[in-house]
Amino acid sequence: MPVRNVPSSAQRVLRRLDQAWAAFRQSYAGLSDAELSEPRAVGEWSVKDIVAHVTTWEAEALQYLPLIAEGGRPPRYSRYGGIDAFNAQTTERKRGLSIQDVLRDLDDTHRRLVDLVQRAPTALLEGSTRFRRRLRLDTYGHYPQHAQAIRRWREQRRP
Repeated sequence: MPVRNVPSSAQRVLRRLDQAWAAFRQSYAGLSDAELSEPRAVGEWSVKDIVAHVTTWEAEALQYLPLIAEGGRPPRYSRYGGIDAFNAQTTERKRGLSIQDVLRDLDDTHRRLVDLVQRAPTALLEGSTRFRRRLRLDTYGHYPQHAQAIRRWREQRRP
């Protein structure tokens, strides 16, 4: 995504977001639908499950970053039994979606997230604000974990 007419602190955050996003997308580029859906590619998840999981966390960012910007605090994941339980529940809920639906949701959610960050006040993107920490945890700090796991899986599959 091109960065235009935004303050330099926002440009840095958007550049970091874009670079991590591109590396994540590259990690599964060229895989067939069958490969994307292969069970237990990474732990218990298929690559499609990982893509849906990344979308879930971007959606969480979209939901809670505006609340954080207003000084609010998001609810804790203990209401789901913890983050691992939340991840398991949301992954299971999305497991029946088609690959096309998962990829479309990924693109749409990411586009809305980038728009939110581009519109965010500069003060929220400078230094170590709660807004920026949550953004990092849910996005550019999160993508590399899954991109690396997918790349490892792809390497193991090579003859």
